[in-house]
Amino acid sequence: MTKLLAKAQATTILLMLAAACTLAPTANAAEECPTLLNHKFNRLQDDSPQNLCQFAGKVTLVVNTASYCGFTSQYEGLEKLYANYKDKGLVVLGFPSNDFSQEPGNNKEIADFCYNTYGVKFPMFAKSSVKGKEANAMFTGLFKAGAKSPSWNFNKYLIDRDGKLVGSYGSTTRPDEKAFVSALEKALASQ
Repeated sequence: MTKLLAKAQATTILLMLAAACTLAPTANAAEECPTLLNHKFNRLQDDSPQNLCQFAGKVTLVVNTASYCGFTSQYEGLEKLYANYKDKGLVVLGFPSNDFSQEPGNNKEIADFCYNTYGVKFPMFAKSSVKGKEANAMFTGLFKAGAKSPSWNFNKYLIDRDGKLVGSYGSTTRPDEKAFVSALEKALASQ
């Protein structure tokens, strides 16, 4: 009986150690999450909360978007960038906003439009403000990091693998522009 009890205690200790080892990376991952990504937002498609820390270590392109803008066709180029570079570590994050009165729809309407019109598969988040006092936490963080507030839809903010802002690009910068793609590839090449 004593041997059985000792064996059960040893098994319990081993299980506790295994659990502690399993939990340790999660704690470290939270500590390693860059400030710019240390936010949660609801997904556009289903309002499920998403922690942006899941993108730590990736090159992140943050874009404020709208469905009824002269630059809306940039969704196509953004999706191509995402498809071409996601395996190399790129993630594009879309933040729909009605700050410029060109995104009147609700989240479901926006999600349907993006997917059905442009085949958007990169992560998109619930409609929110991206400028002024009402700006969401991602954009507030970008401003603190030195980025200017968006002057229109489809501003692009490039964040390197370490979570540092490395570039801001206005609405007129197309996702396929040579200088922009070059900056993106440079960020992806840095390990």
